[in-house]
Amino acid sequence: MIAILALALLPPFILIYYVYQQDKLQREPKKNLVKAFFYGGISMYASLLISVPSMNMGLFGREITSFFDAFRTAFFGAAIPEETAKLVLLWFFLRKCKDFDERMDGIVYAACVGLGFASFENIQYLLASGSEWVTVGLGRSITAIPAHFGFAVIMGYYFSLYYFDRYRAPGAGLKMWLYPVLLHGVYDWIAMTQEVNPELNGVIAIAILMLCFWLMKTARKHMKSHLLADTVYTPGVDEQ
Repeated sequence: MIAILALALLPPFILIYYVYQQDKLQREPKKNLVKAFFYGGISMYASLLISVPSMNMGLFGREITSFFDAFRTAFFGAAIPEETAKLVLLWFFLRKCKDFDERMDGIVYAACVGLGFASFENIQYLLASGSEWVTVGLGRSITAIPAHFGFAVIMGYYFSLYYFDRYRAPGAGLKMWLYPVLLHGVYDWIAMTQEVNPELNGVIAIAILMLCFWLMKTARKHMKSHLLADTVYTPGVDEQ
């Protein structure tokens, strides 16, 4: 059990430490990171409040027998419920967070929420994988975990734009939800197509790895952008 927890939690913790180290101007209190992480864990269960009714309404089913089924499940069973829940819990956390005073902070806290979600989800996957838990854990450490990190950084990037620069960045309020949903949906759609045509597994693996690489590259770009903006501009009431 300890080994499973270690494999499930180590990759998310490494990425949390990474984003924490990138916040070079004024690092956030560690207690806030822990709190945001558990908000992310709560969001995993909160997402069921959307996904279960969606399934009951017939928006997606339990079985995937076609590419359209994969699409419906990817978006209505995963991307929309999960990213919506993450955003709601991020908002709940930040609405009274006095330390949220720089653009980079939005990325840091969003990453903690997103990786909190990914950690609790990872534990469930590994516990359910039986004797294959090492293979599943290693595979998710280079795919699902970096993907959740990328979705979260993009969410935090636009959350901060909306909070500090909404007049300079029209549409940021929508993009903080829409972009993570679209990217998450595409990721899961690609992954779920293997249930339709297992012969595509090699192509699917390459496509997922390429998407994860792009997400990590984009995350780094967004972090640099907000760090630069925080260096040049001091957030204030006039920017909100």
